[in-house]
Amino acid sequence: MAVRRAPHLPDAPTFDVRLAATDIAEALADDVRRGLAASPKSLPPKWFYDERGSRLFDAITRLPEYYPTEAERSILLERAGEIIAAAGAGTVVELGSGTSDKTRAVLDAGYAAGTLRRFVPFDVSETTLRDAARQLGQRYPGVHIHGVVGDFERHLDALHQPAARPERSAGADPLQRDGRRLVLFLGGTIGNFTPQGRRRLLADLCGGLEEGDTLLLGTDLVKPKERLIPAYDDPAGVTAEFNRNVLHVINRELDADFAPERFSHEARWNEDAAWVEMHLVARGAEQVRIGKLGMEVGFAPGESIHTEISAKFRPGQVERELAAVGMAVRCQWTDGDGLFAVTLAAKTAPAPTPAR
Repeated sequence: MAVRRAPHLPDAPTFDVRLAATDIAEALADDVRRGLAASPKSLPPKWFYDERGSRLFDAITRLPEYYPTEAERSILLERAGEIIAAAGAGTVVELGSGTSDKTRAVLDAGYAAGTLRRFVPFDVSETTLRDAARQLGQRYPGVHIHGVVGDFERHLDALHQPAARPERSAGADPLQRDGRRLVLFLGGTIGNFTPQGRRRLLADLCGGLEEGDTLLLGTDLVKPKERLIPAYDDPAGVTAEFNRNVLHVINRELDADFAPERFSHEARWNEDAAWVEMHLVARGAEQVRIGKLGMEVGFAPGESIHTEISAKFRPGQVERELAAVGMAVRCQWTDGDGLFAVTLAAKTAPAPTPAR
């Protein structure tokens, strides 16, 4: 069923840019300064994703060893109609949207059902977001596409508060609520956060939802180490090059002189924490200059930079973590091999305040 075009909505996508180039440069400098001065050294995984890093990650998702992308895609393709029916949402929001490739199964189902009226993709890359928004606008005529350029760790308020000078067409309110909202947080990205970080992010996200709004969360499931490690350390070395890409980013953006080839990629399974860790390990003694920070960083042989965690979950754990932030699980689906889970949860009414 085609969606009837609403005359008050603009044909062209609108955008809310919360993250300027200067903001990105300052955030990178701060993360590098703090992370490489710490012991042990660490860097946030978001700095993998410049243009080269995004291409490398796309290549990773096509590797036979890397199961999460196709496992999640299979769930969305099979269950999209059920997801749309259960959510009952007129507005779909996607965090870390990128090209919104997998998401199109859900958007297609909402469009076919005649319920999709607004799509809000949220991503750190303005170029990627604008390109994807234009394509989606052509794919779903009559649906208002409103892109938000931002870091969802810092700019979730953009989903609830208009920018001082948003890009919009006359008469169109980009944050207008078209019925209930369905927020998509897919790809297992929630696993890149520690338990404390997950709780904080989910609380911030769900705190801005209204009763009956829903969250669709993708989570990778706990499985044997023998299946996990090859997914993060493939024989072709694509993941290794992706991991080292953060050093290329620092060299380019902060005038550093890392020799990336002198750092080995390692993927380690942390049984106690139930997550895969990625590290860059110095093959020998290294002394690195970071010009824009006026900083010298020394590495002993075998010393590592911790660049990413990828937490794995059990279904009951997902339900408990969502319940802790006021979300009740409605449905949970896994792929045919039980590798990955997609969970739909709804915002519940707050408990009444006890009388004093």
